[in-house]
Amino acid sequence: MNRKAYNKRNSQRDNIGTWRHISIISTSSTMKIDRRSFLVASSSALVLGKKGLSPTAYEQSSETPEPPGIDSTLQGRSIAVYTTADKTNYRLSATETLTFKPMGQPLETQICVFVDPSKRAQTILGIGGALTDASAEVFAKLPSAKQREILDAYFDPHKGIGYTIGRTNIHSCDFSSASYTYVNEGDKELKSFSVNHDRQFRIPFIKKAMATTGGKLTLFGSPWSPPAFMKTNNDMLHGGKLKPEFYQSWANYYTKFIKAYEREGIPIWGITIQNEPMATQTWESCIYSAEDERDFLKDYLGPTMKREGLGDKKIIAWDHNRDLIYQRVSTILKDPKAAQYVWGIGYHWYEPWSGGDQMFDNVKLVHETFPNKNLLFTEGTVDSFKAQDITAWRLGEAYGRSMINDFNSGAVGWTDWNVLLDETGGPNHVGNFCFAPVHANTKTGELIYTNSYYYIGHFSKFVRPGAKRIASSPSRSALLSTAFINPDGKVSVVVMNKTDQKISYYLWLDGNAAEVSTLPHSIQTLVF
Repeated sequence: MNRKAYNKRNSQRDNIGTWRHISIISTSSTMKIDRRSFLVASSSALVLGKKGLSPTAYEQSSETPEPPGIDSTLQGRSIAVYTTADKTNYRLSATETLTFKPMGQPLETQICVFVDPSKRAQTILGIGGALTDASAEVFAKLPSAKQREILDAYFDPHKGIGYTIGRTNIHSCDFSSASYTYVNEGDKELKSFSVNHDRQFRIPFIKKAMATTGGKLTLFGSPWSPPAFMKTNNDMLHGGKLKPEFYQSWANYYTKFIKAYEREGIPIWGITIQNEPMATQTWESCIYSAEDERDFLKDYLGPTMKREGLGDKKIIAWDHNRDLIYQRVSTILKDPKAAQYVWGIGYHWYEPWSGGDQMFDNVKLVHETFPNKNLLFTEGTVDSFKAQDITAWRLGEAYGRSMINDFNSGAVGWTDWNVLLDETGGPNHVGNFCFAPVHANTKTGELIYTNSYYYIGHFSKFVRPGAKRIASSPSRSALLSTAFINPDGKVSVVVMNKTDQKISYYLWLDGNAAEVSTLPHSIQTLVF
């Protein structure tokens, strides 16, 4: 893939995995707003906080034990409904409180979303986004009050949407102001290795984000390219391959990055081997065949991490699109010497660059075939940036559709691309400007929350680390749904209406139900 090609092709545009049975514990007004109104409302303050609509988020304890079962006597239990909807002022808004009532066999004409908390699947690692050079540079240009706002908006579980995962680049990527590495050109022994470049913007930004989460940020690093001298094309950009004589030097580079960041007070949870290893880009990129990635991992990177005392760090393979994911994963994992080092498989959503649709079934196939390896969504952005489209509803809907399908296909976590970009969709040193959930006008300090921010928030705020996905099944294709039980026993059901019609449905659980109304082009989280 090519993220840029995908962005050019992308326009408007469902898988239960392996279940484990857990017994249930038994005991006896809408308003249309225009762009100006939306931007004013969004930039003046974080809407969900200022309107007093911030629901209580779920805290992650230091340990994440199995979530408890729920009381099977649901009659009379309250359901809190939170809504984001097109052509309204609802943005993660508390819209109503419902109550479960007895309901037997639904009729074919009665639309339902069925939920079964006794059928549990994967444990959720978290949800978050990328803390790139671009995001850090934009953040640094904001007034201190706006910096505080954006930190709370993303990383505070009460005032904002409670991100708990972060991704960052290992030296430069396209969302940097220029290409750079951590060593001098030609330094194979890495004697000049230094992350001093990152101390200006990125390291301070990450540390502030970590502090806002209460130290609960799961951070992983991804390289876009080795230094030019290590590559066959002598260029960090435009693809090329890692020269065999630099395999060990490049493996050492990862360990030096991890240790350097940890000396700065930033724990690194894991790494991906290579961002988009099958894409020759105009920006930093490097090509690995499946065999190349397998051999580099088993002969160099894996053993080096272990030898350097970093064997507990998670290694994520692939880190590219869903289209080729099965071939890549099967090639690597059928080799036990490589498989022993793989914590999981990372993937992106740009496969529609070729003109097709997103291929969720490929993710499900990997989950079914290799159930002992984790699946982690590691990058996605909707479109090339166009200021006139900043309120386009398809931006958020792309997130809702992907997140529901990815979790239903077995993903343990979901990582968006840049958390913050400027008024041009950058900075980006090759002009590959993109949308982010939040943009900042660096001239005025204004923050613009796109509807993507709220769509992501319907998951990240209510689905906390340690949650288990549970069975959820809509009876109409017009609705998409997924559901989770959190460590505190609270159930969160996400329902997305992708149609132009208002739809009434029953949230049905074990002979009890509540009638819910969902607006056109909306997403709801129902919590009980």
